[in-house]
Amino acid sequence: MLSRAGLKVLDRDGRTLISRTSDPMVSAVFIRASDIPRIVEAGAADLGITGHDFVAESGAKVKEALDLGFGKAKIAIMASANSEIKSVEDITSETRVATKYVNIAREFFGKLGKEPRIIGISGASEVMPYLGVADVVIDTVSTGTTLRLHNLKVVDTIMETSARLIVNENGPRSNKIDDVILALKSVILAERKAWIVMNVPDKHLKDVISILPAMAGPTIAKVEASEPMWEVNSVVREDEVYKVILDAKKRGARDILVLNIDRLVP
Repeated sequence: MLSRAGLKVLDRDGRTLISRTSDPMVSAVFIRASDIPRIVEAGAADLGITGHDFVAESGAKVKEALDLGFGKAKIAIMASANSEIKSVEDITSETRVATKYVNIAREFFGKLGKEPRIIGISGASEVMPYLGVADVVIDTVSTGTTLRLHNLKVVDTIMETSARLIVNENGPRSNKIDDVILALKSVILAERKAWIVMNVPDKHLKDVISILPAMAGPTIAKVEASEPMWEVNSVVREDEVYKVILDAKKRGARDILVLNIDRLVP
């Protein structure tokens, strides 16, 4: 995503923690995702990319500037498939909850008026019920593969998470910070969109334009051809491309090109 935004990381080899980018005023620092909210809050970094779950868990004074749209998952309460705990109502003060999301867990159960025994762990939560360490666990769920492999079931979902671009809530905002936010936003806006270019004879122009979806309207330019002709440009969602091409062709469009869009600046 950084590369598509024009911020290609230049020195990343698996060991380098600080790297130059193609913008001499921007450097990339690689640290644990869970530490990033505090690093940004402290002003050691102007921007950070981390999960919404880590932002919520940290309680750091940062602002989520963009939802980057990847790393999607749910933070869920899970128990063994054969457990008697079937809903959050079955969790009592005697229930042992293993999780790396200690603060999220306390806040969630606190709102329900419950105080289970929360056990802080750093990883491998899915084996805790099997080992007898905990009755339920709270962790991320994405594809469900982990659930099946460890014979777990989802009891309840606490929140949905994904990768976010964060900034210091009270820190100074420079033009460069705003430039980076805009660059990444342009990549997000271009996701799952295509640019369609076609030639349309003048006699079919109105009919073709009537079926074209576009952000503000299609762009039209005169083509120097033996018959009155127009070049029509439109940006459409990927899931609309197939239908738009067929409809435009039936209405007289020709020489149709479909191009990928890397960035779309609003």
